Amino acid sequence: MRLIDNAGAVARRSHSMWGFYLTGLFLILPDLIWVVAGIDTNPRFWWVAAFAAWIYGMIGRLKDQGIDRTKVRSAPMIGLLALVLVAGGALMTGQRAHAPAPVAPAVSQARTSEEAFLEVAIPLVSKWEGLETKAYRDPVGVWTVCYGETQGVRPGDQYTAEQCAAMLGRRILEYRAGLHRHFTADTRARRLPPTRDAAYSSLAYNVGVSAAGKSTATRRLNAGDVAGGCEALTWWNKAGGRVLRGLVNRRTDEHRLCMVGAA
Repeated sequence: MRLIDNAGAVARRSHSMWGFYLTGLFLILPDLIWVVAGIDTNPRFWWVAAFAAWIYGMIGRLKDQGIDRTKVRSAPMIGLLALVLVAGGALMTGQRAHAPAPVAPAVSQARTSEEAFLEVAIPLVSKWEGLETKAYRDPVGVWTVCYGETQGVRPGDQYTAEQCAAMLGRRILEYRAGLHRHFTADTRARRLPPTRDAAYSSLAYNVGVSAAGKSTATRRLNAGDVAGGCEALTWWNKAGGRVLRGLVNRRTDEHRLCMVGAA
């Protein structure tokens, strides 16, 4: 028994049904894009698209009332066009995890703490920052190059991948030194193997030394709660007030390294 005589035509051609289809697709597509392509798209982008599709469906419902739905042929074309535009825009503005920068092996077995730290920290940070060998303006107009470097960058600057890795090494050591001032002597001596040191320094490079130094993650580590400190690293997963999958994955990577050797 059919609810209406022309159910098939309504399902294929009515504006309201295509509004429902698009709303569902826009809620599912960000996860599908991540699984298939590994691209992290902006969740707010999809929320706005789904809301717009819902409004389109509501207006379409009013339009379809009293009209022979078998003659309504524009809905599929409008729906497919909206899907292509939204998915294309999301892919163009999405972010992908990057290949880590190369790190030269230590020249001797008796490595310094800095060498051991850099062997972990440079691949970790470069993986999530991404490499641009030519200077460019970031979204707020600041000249940037390599792995997010902004100090002294001028238009036309260009570096090799190896130079960028060396630059990142110097900068991450500066962030590490700044963050170490927030650690107790006991933490620095007993609770900072290279992996955990790199995880905390990666957070500082991402959110700033002051924010990382005053964080719950640092307070817990100083109190001897290693697992609790590592867990608190994962709380820094928002930007602009929303959770971003890229930050969730970066924090998960940092948490994994932080927990190495934790009893």
